Amino acid sequence: MNPEEILYPISKPSKGSSGPTWMWRFTKPVIYIDKCTKCGLCWVYCPEATINILENGFPKIDYEYCKGCGICDNVCPVDAIEMVNEYGD
Repeated sequence: MNPEEILYPISKPSKGSSGPTWMWRFTKPVIYIDKCTKCGLCWVYCPEATINILENGFPKIDYEYCKGCGICDNVCPVDAIEMVNEYGD
């Protein structure tokens, strides 16, 4: 088989690959813009690709597809993201 004929599978994150998740999420991330340094780590590590970087460089979360995993909170070096209870305290 020629190398040109070999198909290589490539996996890329896609927004909400499992569909909208807002109905079953228990916690959600909140970004405190006053603390954010625009490093982009939250965007890089989001497994559902639900964090977008706005033109001003700040991240914005698409809550319709965010599953509330907390990875963005864990990777933020300046604690600009906090996981809060979805339905109040």
